[in-house]
Order: sequence, then C-alpha cells, then structure tokens
Amino acid sequence: MEHFDFVIAGAGVVGLTTALALLHRAPTARLAVIEKEPGPGRHASGRNSGVLHCGLYYGSDTKKAKVCATGGRLMAQFAAEHGIRLHRNGKVLVATDPAQLPVVEKLLTNARDGGIRAERIDTQTLLALEPAAPPEAVAAIHCPDTAVIDVQAVMATLTTRLTEAGARFFFQRRVAGPGPDGAIATTAGPIAAGFLFNCAGAYADVLARAYGFAQNYALVPFKGLYWKLTPASAARIHGNIYPVPDIAMPFLGVHLTRSISGDVYVGPTAIPALGRENYGLLAGARPLEAAAILARLARLWLADTDHFRALAATELRKYGKAHFYQCAKRLMPSLRPDDLVPTTKAGIRPQLVNLAANRLEMDYILEGDARSLHVLNAISPAFTGSFAFAEMIVATSGAL
Repeated sequence: MEHFDFVIAGAGVVGLTTALALLHRAPTARLAVIEKEPGPGRHASGRNSGVLHCGLYYGSDTKKAKVCATGGRLMAQFAAEHGIRLHRNGKVLVATDPAQLPVVEKLLTNARDGGIRAERIDTQTLLALEPAAPPEAVAAIHCPDTAVIDVQAVMATLTTRLTEAGARFFFQRRVAGPGPDGAIATTAGPIAAGFLFNCAGAYADVLARAYGFAQNYALVPFKGLYWKLTPASAARIHGNIYPVPDIAMPFLGVHLTRSISGDVYVGPTAIPALGRENYGLLAGARPLEAAAILARLARLWLADTDHFRALAATELRKYGKAHFYQCAKRLMPSLRPDDLVPTTKAGIRPQLVNLAANRLEMDYILEGDARSLHVLNAISPAFTGSFAFAEMIVATSGAL
C-alpha cells in the first residue's frame, strides 16, 4: 500500500492551490492528488468565466472577503511569473432601479473596508468606459482591478508545477471515504495517508459525510447557462458589465463578460439542476440523485427563506431566450434578440444548503479533525481567491 503525508481529493483549482501551499511549507512531503476525471479542472474550475473579482461583494467579516482581493493579486502574480494571459479590463456595476441604491452604498462600504479600488461614477464616465451601458442608469460603480484570465492555462500550469515539485496525480480514481487501519479508501484500492484534504467540489458534502462531517449540510447544484454576442455586438463591449446584485442571494445575475479569448459571453443563469454534472437538458442527471435534489429544493421552496421562491421562479424563466434577453437588455439597451447566439458554455455551481435552517449558505465552511479537513461551499470567488484560500485551508487544518 502506498503511503502519503497528504492526500488531496479533487483536482480543481482549490485542490491544486492547496497542494501547492502544502509543498511550499513542506517541500519534502509526500503528496497525492486524487481526481475522478481524466484530468484537472473538468468541472467548476475549468468552466468558470475566468473573471478575477476585486471583492467588493463580500462583507469584511466573511471568509470570502478575507481571500478574494489578496487571492486575486496572487493569481495575477502567478500569471505574470508563468506567462499566462491576463487582461485587466475592469468592471462596471450598473444600477437601473432606485431601489438598488442602498446596495450601491453597501458595496462601496465593502470596498472601503477591504481596501478595494472602486468608485461611484456618473453617467458620462460610465458611457466613456462602456458606451453600450444604459444611459438612464441611476448609479454605477467602476472596479478598475477586475481582470479576466486564461483559466485552462492556470490549471495546466498548476498541474505542471505540482508534478515538478514531486506531487503524484491519480486520475480516474475517486476517494470514497475512510478505509481500514486509518487508510483512505479509493475506487482503485486503499492509500495510507497522514491527512486528507477534501476539495471535491460538488461532491465535497458526500465525502465529508463519509468522515462524519457535513451532517447538517448538502450541496444542491445550480446550472449556469450562457449565450454569446455576435462579433458585431461584442465589439461594443469593452470589459465587464454587471448588474447591482441582490446581496442577500448567492448569484450575481446575468452580466456581460469579455473573456480572455475576446468573445463576449452573456450569463450565467442559476437554474436548479437535476444533477451535479447536469450540464445539458437531461445529460448528467441520475434518477436517484435528481430525486434527492428535488426533495431539497422542495424544502427550500416551502420554507421560502430569503425569498427563495422568487429566486427560483426568476431563474427558471431564464431557460427561455425571451426572458434571458430582457435581463441582458437592461445592461445593454442596444441589444437585439438576434445579437444573442447559442453557445455550449455551461457550468454547475454547487450551492451549500443548511438543512436545519432551510437556507442557502453564503460563505465558505470548513469542517474537520486531526485526520481530515473538508472544504464545503467552495463557490465564487473560489477561483479568484484560490491562492489565499489555500493558505487559509492549510492553516485551519493544523496538518503542518
């Protein structure tokens, strides 16, 4: 039986940066990364928009705030060191309703508390930055440090760096739970390990329960679908145009993002999905998993905590192009329906549900003991903040 000091379950960005943080602190440690897919970043990490957020969405008392801005700077530094494409194209947040003005002030307070560069701008400045933005906007915020990055290059470079540092990768193999005599059970036999870091993303709750954790939690998947702008309409977008979000909800709303490729994507939705890998209409949905997800969604619907019914109803309407188009048009009034073209880009956001309180959890949650640490709810801005989040994970674990 092979023995490792540390085993990482999951080769998404959180798993890989946690592995790198461990090897920075303990260069001679024997470390394994176990991933059920044929390669790294096949799910949330490799499918996200590539936006590096500045962090103004998050209150200073949250883990998200503690890692986002710092992590974004570390990610940009990593990109510069390794020749990874990064474009600091900035972001504007646009308020189109006077009811959003208190949120604008809250976001600016978050920025001040977090030392984040963000300023309220007038309509003239907004249109100079983004000529396609709504001229009737009631308020706007400019975040100059928001950037987009080559996600696939980040994942490939992290994998190469770890391999060079001595990490072992085991692909198409899954961590199943605790094995006999303190070992870790996997689908290809047991592995002896000193400590397990559960960075399994959408399956983190399943693995955590096998170790006796996440007893009051379950991950529910939400599907992010996108449309893409035609080249002619994309030329009118300089960077990123976001709505002012409902900060009581975990989703940021439909927005426009000029990606590192130059394409402009519109989205995503946050539609309740029938499976943790349900990227298509029914593809990736499994009957038993779908039944459990629907039961959890039904409980959320009945409890209606934080207006969950309104959220679900709004998101489900975005399955239709007509409603999706109206959401996008609020941010780009010149948009026409035929400016939106289909794309295969889709992602799954696994959102942690507190089963006792029937509510969506908004922050990262870490649970563990002397043998394992379980990273629950590793949602946005987990990619942006991953280098700083990894340091938090390692420090919390007490494994070093």
